[in-house]
Amino acid sequence: MPIMPMDTANWPVYGHDWAVQHLRKALHNGRVRHAYLIVGTAGIGRLTLARAFAMTLNCTHADESQRPCGQCRSCKLIAGGSHADVIYAETDASTGTLRIEEVRSVMSKLALKPYEARYRIAIFPDFERARPQAQDALLKTLEEPPPHALLLLIASSTEALLPTITSRSQTLHLRPVAAETIREVLITHKGADPQQADLLAGLSGGRLGWAIQALEDPAHLEQRAAALSLLDDLLRQNRHKRFELAEDLSKEKLKLLPLLELWQTYWRDVVLLSTGAAIPPANRDRHEALEQLAAQLDEGEALHALQATRDTLAKLNTNLNVRLALEVLFLDYPGLVR
Repeated sequence: MPIMPMDTANWPVYGHDWAVQHLRKALHNGRVRHAYLIVGTAGIGRLTLARAFAMTLNCTHADESQRPCGQCRSCKLIAGGSHADVIYAETDASTGTLRIEEVRSVMSKLALKPYEARYRIAIFPDFERARPQAQDALLKTLEEPPPHALLLLIASSTEALLPTITSRSQTLHLRPVAAETIREVLITHKGADPQQADLLAGLSGGRLGWAIQALEDPAHLEQRAAALSLLDDLLRQNRHKRFELAEDLSKEKLKLLPLLELWQTYWRDVVLLSTGAAIPPANRDRHEALEQLAAQLDEGEALHALQATRDTLAKLNTNLNVRLALEVLFLDYPGLVR
């Protein structure tokens, strides 16, 4: 049976029914918060949920139960990212950080009355990339929000966020989407054949957005294969070669986050195999290589590599020396040839 958005409300969101239900209940009861923090790994559907919520808030359909209708002018503009009352914050193109000047600019626009909608909404993708000073620039709005204003903050985790931000926001932690749901969405709504849908659902790690990107752009899978091959090569290199790679990768900080997130799933698979867990690996197309690596390592080594990768990921959004952080990480990885 095709998986449809929850109820008849036409929310273009899949696999996060509980989050949709939570937001719909708040709307029904007139208890919409002035700030929401949507947390989850990249590609899991955070921006999709935020945009669907914005569509629902400003939909002009006469029947509230049918919002978002997806057909009115407001819904179409928001879906296309061009509604005048929905403002998106942009990270710096060179550093990837969310600068304080950008936050202040968005806040000044948010303070204006809506041009045509019920709500003026500011969406902050990658909010974990905001430094503390930039996050502080939100506090006045969070403490004294205009009645027409709404903040939707999107982050991969709350570790880099100030307590003053998290305490003043309603947090929604998005969980990985079931592989069966991803498979059904790919087949029913994206035209994938069953075999292709099976593969992508298994590789997605519960990230529907990633699966859709991989389906629509074959280069996505090629980049993933190259990134995993890079890890395989790294584990066979000596200290000097590892430091050379650290220097090369540090020059492209924006590409590090998805790279290390992928490596994190790989190490998780190794840990699962080394402990004999019944959970199938996320990187199922690399099962043979994963089994070989798990056989070479003990459980402690695999777990240490996984934790080291997680720690480095958490530090990427801080003002750290990226090259030094990668050098430390690569020394923590097993297989070092002296």
